[in-house]
Amino acid sequence: MAPIADSVALKPAPTKRGRGYWGSVLLRLRRDPVAMVALAVILLIVLAAVFAPWIAPADPFKGSMIRRLRPIGTPGYLLGSDELGRDMLSRLLYGGRLSLFLGVMPVILAFGIGSTIGIVAGYLGGWINTVTMRTIDVFFAFPSVLLAIALSGALGAGILNSIVSLTVVFVPQIARVAESVTTQIRTRDYVEAARISGASGFTIVRVHVLGNVLGPIFVYATSLISVSMILASGLSFLGLGVRPPEPEWGLMLNTLRTAIYNQPLVAALPGVMIFLTSISFNLFSDGLRSAMEVRQ
Repeated sequence: MAPIADSVALKPAPTKRGRGYWGSVLLRLRRDPVAMVALAVILLIVLAAVFAPWIAPADPFKGSMIRRLRPIGTPGYLLGSDELGRDMLSRLLYGGRLSLFLGVMPVILAFGIGSTIGIVAGYLGGWINTVTMRTIDVFFAFPSVLLAIALSGALGAGILNSIVSLTVVFVPQIARVAESVTTQIRTRDYVEAARISGASGFTIVRVHVLGNVLGPIFVYATSLISVSMILASGLSFLGLGVRPPEPEWGLMLNTLRTAIYNQPLVAALPGVMIFLTSISFNLFSDGLRSAMEVRQ
């Protein structure tokens, strides 16, 4: 009978469990300082918008004509006041709510609709793919800005109409990416093996296709958030989006354009917020895309 020590020594050492794909993605993302700084800026802006009712120093709708266009640093007006004497800091905090909502919501809706269209067309192939993609190509004949302006002009100004217009703009772009990725996945060996084994089309899509295509589609969709914010702000600037007196960064740029010569720094604050938020979403999207590349 072997000694106890020998039997213990012969036991195989426990293997260390791997991180898995998503664990590796998070690890690579955490090692990207640019993406982490961008994420921190995004979280800070989102938290400031969510808690605006508690941290805003004044009522964003209350104005005073005797206190209009106060410069930055004025006592009681940390970031100055606008053309109607309303506190700029409060309006920027509240304006982040609508600006972020108009930037994220159309992308979420387009992600759901466009992914469904693209995955179905890419998996089924044949004449269904041809008809669907040729219809999608019609939307690419128009620049995104002109298409959004045309749709908003036809539907009328308002938050809901802006969301509908931007969703229509982004659906073809996401559908194209979804169709391209799905077409590559459906020819893989494991998909063919599942099809030969008798698995239904729904099962193949749910088990083998979705897990491989949603990642690239999601990364591409995150890059559209900054575009959505800029387009939504542009619609509000042109009077086709949010209506006064609601605080929204694009609308604030429009109302402050006459003050550019009197208080240029105050008038530029909404544009700075649009730029800072959009560039943060872009940088984070780039970092996420790099982290999801297995070759790294």
